[in-house]
Amino acid sequence: MKQDSTRNTAYTVDCEDYVHVVKFNPFDSGDTCSLIAYGGNNYVVVGTCRFQEEDAEVEGMQYKTLRTFQHGIRVDAIAWSPETRLDALPPQIRFCTAASDRKLRLFTSDLQDKNEFKTFDGHSDYINDLVFAPKEGQEVASVSDDHTCRVWDLEGNEKAHFVLRSPGMSVCWHPEEAFKLMVAEKNGTIRFYDLITQQAILSLECEQTPLMSADWCLKNTLKIGAVAGSDWLIWDITRSSYPQDKRPVHVDRARLFRWSQVSENLFATIGYPGKTTTQLLVHHLGHPQPILAGTAAVGSGLTWHRTLPLCAVGGDHKIFFWVTEM
Repeated sequence: MKQDSTRNTAYTVDCEDYVHVVKFNPFDSGDTCSLIAYGGNNYVVVGTCRFQEEDAEVEGMQYKTLRTFQHGIRVDAIAWSPETRLDALPPQIRFCTAASDRKLRLFTSDLQDKNEFKTFDGHSDYINDLVFAPKEGQEVASVSDDHTCRVWDLEGNEKAHFVLRSPGMSVCWHPEEAFKLMVAEKNGTIRFYDLITQQAILSLECEQTPLMSADWCLKNTLKIGAVAGSDWLIWDITRSSYPQDKRPVHVDRARLFRWSQVSENLFATIGYPGKTTTQLLVHHLGHPQPILAGTAAVGSGLTWHRTLPLCAVGGDHKIFFWVTEM
């Protein structure tokens, strides 16, 4: 399906509720379908997706719900564990959520009788982001408005605690840099911590605020991207602690930045919901203008497919999917 820079979504999935967050599984789960999780006001739904871009036998998109997990409170962030396997017997689904009650919840299910969850307590304010250790998945890192980044084991014990100078907005753990954690703060500073010595080893500066979201490029560990104010910013960490490239993109303010999983030149940003819609922009570093612009009714969450140049945003009783070019 050829897409110009148009506003039309390629696919949509209808949901029971407002979708606050949506997340493709970034890890290989051993199945031809992609896992996706989305969070509403009091539950998380885990489903599978298959797209015609990857399978000629699929017409458009096939979506199937695997299980709905009761959550009891609004879901604000979701992280997938690399231990999630659909090809195991029995299968294992594992993910962690952050909720508005300042707690993390770790869910483990075999999609049959076993459905467990554990609660991690410790943050004293709103949790903005969380991520699993990308290799073994035995730890979870989270950042909060309480000016801390915390690393937990799967029993909910705190293994490391970093004091920040402002609210922590994003936390990233790169599969090729398993002993480093990237933490982005609202004051415009991005720091890398060595998890062995528990010391900061490198910092980057936006020189503008508020930094709302940052991401570590999967395809090139030297590239970091972020949104601050109404701009996107990109660093090559070998060259300078200041951004090499930046551009104003969202009139009001930019809210999320996500690198594509398939190209180091492709990334997406979304703005704050305006009166009725949120703008999604897909950017390519070789092009001066966004290569795709989309709108979603009060959209939230932004996630890329593991193997396709395809991203999804949550919205009002829907998930929207856009396909772009490499």
